[in-house]
Amino acid sequence: MDAKRELSERVASGVAWSLSEKIGSMLLQMVVSIVVANQLVPMDMGVMAVLTVFTTLAQVVVDSGFSQTLIRKAAPTEGEYKAVFRFNILSSLGLYALLTAAAPAMARYYGWPEIASVAPVLYLLLPLNALCVIQNTIMVREFRFAQLSTITFLSSLISGIVAIAMALAGCGVWSLAAQRVVMMGAKAAMLWWHSPWRPRGVRASSLREMAPYSLRLMSTDLVTALYNNVAQLFIGKIYSGDALGYYNQAQKLKDMPVTSTMQSIQSVTFPAMAKITGDEGKFAEGYRRVAMVTAFVIFPVMAGLIATADDIYTLLLKPAWHPAVPYFRILCVAGFFYPVAAVAYNVLKVRSDGAIILRLEIAKKIIMTAILALTIPLSVRAVAWGMAAASACDLTVNAAAARRYTSLSLWRLVRAMLPAAVVTAVMYGAVMLAGEWTAEWHVGARLAAKIVTGIGVYTAVAAAARLEAMREVVTIARDLTRRRKR
Repeated sequence: MDAKRELSERVASGVAWSLSEKIGSMLLQMVVSIVVANQLVPMDMGVMAVLTVFTTLAQVVVDSGFSQTLIRKAAPTEGEYKAVFRFNILSSLGLYALLTAAAPAMARYYGWPEIASVAPVLYLLLPLNALCVIQNTIMVREFRFAQLSTITFLSSLISGIVAIAMALAGCGVWSLAAQRVVMMGAKAAMLWWHSPWRPRGVRASSLREMAPYSLRLMSTDLVTALYNNVAQLFIGKIYSGDALGYYNQAQKLKDMPVTSTMQSIQSVTFPAMAKITGDEGKFAEGYRRVAMVTAFVIFPVMAGLIATADDIYTLLLKPAWHPAVPYFRILCVAGFFYPVAAVAYNVLKVRSDGAIILRLEIAKKIIMTAILALTIPLSVRAVAWGMAAASACDLTVNAAAARRYTSLSLWRLVRAMLPAAVVTAVMYGAVMLAGEWTAEWHVGARLAAKIVTGIGVYTAVAAAARLEAMREVVTIARDLTRRRKR
């Protein structure tokens, strides 16, 4: 097999399955989010936004980077799996108790009594997530992405049905909490059902050998999670629960395609890159191709969301949510950078000892601190622009640092993504023109015209220009089709 094709062949099925599930789950979650949001008030979303910050940070601590270390290791032992599992469970229970005890004080700080009652239920995410970390890790190592994708989609479907039913019954913020907890519970149950691994029969190993790399990753991910969410804590306190609800709703809607793409690429390419890290030529070529395909997929999606934001909100959400449109557009600008930054971050995780990752995160967060200090006192819209600037900084720093660990030059990396950027610009212009031509149409017809125009122009121009990224996407799709027929 041609060396430069090996990574693509290795990850084609995994990316395709993972991305198919993410797209399915994204569409499902979008429907659920829209139905639920139309039954709620912005303040409900604000309460969940504050609590989500703490669950996100706690989940980083629970994992502590050990799952990534297990994926990276050539042959983890049963004792190592058991040791990590035990750590996950104990740390999740400790954090659950700590955060639940702190919930009343948090409720008094914000003046939102709902926090104290919802927190003990939402924080059940921690032990539920800890239950399935090892099963998920083993499936990732074995490239069982079809099974993982099915489990994730089914858990999203079950939780979505529960959330819609509760929202329609007038349960308010409880419908959001139930959706998160039921989804994680269903996922944990299905992973345990389908995985033969159990924490028994062997003595747990020491975590000392894995700790240096794992704790560096944990520190990095913890700092990243904190800075990705800290703005919401300030918005809720300085401005209002409604303002935070608008910001959070816009961020959630933007994150659906971004997170789907990013998680699909990261979850598959990290173990694949780890397996070929000893071959520099294959590794550099794989890095270039993954970045190229990521840009080809995410750039038009973000541009399309910016161009159709008004129509999406007008058609799908009640007027109470329309003030979120400006935030949504700005946050979509940030969405251009995150997935590609994640690809470069995978290079660092695979090839470095983790120390540089932590140093880079500290440097980036110093910049982020300055951005937040400047934007938070101004307005919520300024905070959104600050997030966009921070995401661009994240991509720049990650790509520059990854250059030390691969022979792929920065210029070749930029050149790989540039065609997608140019075609996206052409597509955006065509969509905006379509919007002007159909300005008098019903909003649903106008949105449909914009979507058809965007897809048609992007596909036609990419095909006419014979973009390598498009050929790569077609190849991945064909690989998936062949595997399904077998």
